[in-house]
Amino acid sequence: MASIYRIKNSKNYYYSISIDGRHFQGSTKTDSKTAAKTIANAIEHDLVNGMYNIPVKHSEIFNQVWQKYYSSLTDSFKTKEYKDTASKHFLLFFGNLKISNIKETDIENYKSRRKIEIETIAKNLNKKNSEISYRSFNLELSALSHFFNYCIKQKIIQKNPCSGIKKLNELGRIKTLDDDDINKLINGASNKLTRDIITFLIYTGCRKGEALNLKWDDVDLKNGVIAIKATKTKFDRYIPISKPLKSLLSGIERNQDCLYVFQRNGQKLTDFKRSFHTACKNAGLKDLHIHDLRHVFASKMVMNGTTLYITGELLGHRTTQMTKRYSHLVPETLKKAVDDVFDK
Repeated sequence: MASIYRIKNSKNYYYSISIDGRHFQGSTKTDSKTAAKTIANAIEHDLVNGMYNIPVKHSEIFNQVWQKYYSSLTDSFKTKEYKDTASKHFLLFFGNLKISNIKETDIENYKSRRKIEIETIAKNLNKKNSEISYRSFNLELSALSHFFNYCIKQKIIQKNPCSGIKKLNELGRIKTLDDDDINKLINGASNKLTRDIITFLIYTGCRKGEALNLKWDDVDLKNGVIAIKATKTKFDRYIPISKPLKSLLSGIERNQDCLYVFQRNGQKLTDFKRSFHTACKNAGLKDLHIHDLRHVFASKMVMNGTTLYITGELLGHRTTQMTKRYSHLVPETLKKAVDDVFDK
């Protein structure tokens, strides 16, 4: 129990606290008896929490800390954009709550609510659960988890309430094209720049950002290799230049005022979504995304007998799990592996 007292010739009150045989004394730095008692009790509370590792309850509000967290992000614009989009959903749910009061059960409740919301979207009505992709929620869960890890570093909480939450079913999207559709898409482009970049993506399997950030200094036509730098996985990789790819790159006119391969009027090309959609429309192809061209490359490699390992290296996958998505394209190869072992 904390007690207060005065020392002779001193106006201020002092505190005396005993906890498990240990004694603590000091000045409250006030001559008000009421204030001194309050200060002594607060000091006792802090001492007890410190000695027994009792977590201190914080009163930070989710929305306020989220704004600080978002301002501190040094991620790419695309990463910040997805976190901003994801937060529009969970800020409505958690925004006014104290972060220290949010438990795993609250995250589970949010998960259930979002699952129902996604299922009732017009495009998902009458679909089976296994036919619905919950990727949007999984991105929200990842953003939430990253935020709570930030809160742990800020000593607001001690445990991430998302740590035990499982993601929802996320349908893998592997849309590919046959040679006829590839030709239709390329020929459907309304200008040479769009035609060149679509062809480049199909020949290399690069991500859109990797292609747009490609500089001529990273293209070695003499030795037949392209260096892909500043990738999503933060690892450089090298792509061999095939004959048709070399012909494509050789046919692109360089601009001395621009370092980048894909440019318009001396300015780096930042996007080509609109012209890509025009090419898709002209080719009669529906539900085709720019990223699907990466799948086209991978599918052609695997179906031509390239191992999943080499295909993964060319794509820049850091884990084999990502490349395994293409294993269904080579059933004959998998069957042969089993037959070689047992059909002797």
